[in-house]
Amino acid sequence: MVGVVEDDEGLAALRKIARHDLARLNYPAANWVPERTGPDAKRVLDVLVVGAGMCGQTVGYGLLREGIGNIRVIERETHGREGPWNTTARMPILRSPKHLTGPDLGVPSLTFRAWYEAQHGLGGWEKLYKIARLDWLKYLLWVREVVGLKVENGVGLLRVEPAGDLLRADLSTGETVHARKIVLANGRDGSGGFRWPSLPSFDPGNPIRRGRVFHTLEDIDFTTLVGRRIGILGVLATAIDNACTALEAGAAEAVCFARRPHLPQVNKSKGVSFPGFQRGQGMLDDDWRWKIYTYMLAAASPPPHESVLRGQKLKGFSFRFAEPWLDMIVDRDGVTVKTAKGTERFDTVLIGTGFDVDMSRVREIAAFATNIKLWADVRSSGEVKANAEAARYPYLGRGFELAERIPGRTPGLGNIHLFNWGSILSQGALAGDIPGLFVGATRLVQALSHALFTADIERHVQNMHAVEDPELAPTDYFVPRDKRVGTV
Repeated sequence: MVGVVEDDEGLAALRKIARHDLARLNYPAANWVPERTGPDAKRVLDVLVVGAGMCGQTVGYGLLREGIGNIRVIERETHGREGPWNTTARMPILRSPKHLTGPDLGVPSLTFRAWYEAQHGLGGWEKLYKIARLDWLKYLLWVREVVGLKVENGVGLLRVEPAGDLLRADLSTGETVHARKIVLANGRDGSGGFRWPSLPSFDPGNPIRRGRVFHTLEDIDFTTLVGRRIGILGVLATAIDNACTALEAGAAEAVCFARRPHLPQVNKSKGVSFPGFQRGQGMLDDDWRWKIYTYMLAAASPPPHESVLRGQKLKGFSFRFAEPWLDMIVDRDGVTVKTAKGTERFDTVLIGTGFDVDMSRVREIAAFATNIKLWADVRSSGEVKANAEAARYPYLGRGFELAERIPGRTPGLGNIHLFNWGSILSQGALAGDIPGLFVGATRLVQALSHALFTADIERHVQNMHAVEDPELAPTDYFVPRDKRVGTV
């Protein structure tokens, strides 16, 4: 059952090894951040991590390794539904190669390979083609349990507002907490939400779409689509995976439409998935970063061949290329779609257009939204016009922190760190894709550590002066403090 950490003999043995390895690394490290009291007379959190999927979990684990223990990791979903793996991800296997690491943060016994070999042996690992989607979720939950990361499931973030030099966070439980730092690790859609097509007769907020028009990132009961003719807007990975899932559940036909004359052919992200690029992208100047990712966004990635082959094998699956949608009219009996080549009638429509990056739509930080610095603020008007999508991405600092468009107008904004897909233009693909997770999580944790340390430097220096460690007490040469010459 997904959501329950399995405990067979192999995993039990691996758990002992992993925990011994962690102990050898002095994990969890002793907390070194001085305590602070908030305006409510309660202890202030040093870091509030919002989201416990792959990214949030790894950041939480990294903070504990760094000796930053006064944290909370909250997750709005129930246990086992963190991230997309058991909800809106509909591919049988992951798209990433099986050998990639990340959630382990460099501990060999915490890698997916170790987890898999503990159950299937070396031979099983060698036979494995790619990682099953639900196995990846089980593995993540196992890592969380082994490292002892406490996650508060069923707790969401409602809003963040400034509170002096702190941030005040209102939670879905009715609780209000104060934090020095907040990390938004809230998924691929966490920087703007679903992207809907702009069509004259379609309003995604109109209740009539319920049961007739779905975004592919929504929860969908595919058993309700049995016998139906499905129209899908989009031909990339998510659109195809949803089309296949519908057909496998009993839909009669699934037609995927594209503006393009053919599928994208080259996955350019493979050309940036090596340590030098992953570590270096965020260190480049603005011109290079803009040049690289405007190209990447425009190029798009082809759907994995596994997804296309899955569709090819299914009766009722088809592509329609060079046929953009001009309008979509929803009624009580179905959906009429007007394309550049004619009119189509569907029982159900799936919108596979992905997600937006638009910080004005992130409700949790609405108090800061008008002053969030974007890439549009650092590029010419011509560049912004030519790359409108890229221009909406937030312009982040070296530690994934949001920046003020007008300095001083929204104190505290720089204490919000964006560890989701909205960071890609500033940092590269370090928050959301497995290949860059180790680099991204490590960089973020180090940035948080640096910021917390420098903010308390006076107290740390005072503590340094006050340290009394009678190293020589067992010897004949020990001198009590009040009799020493000098400062020590």
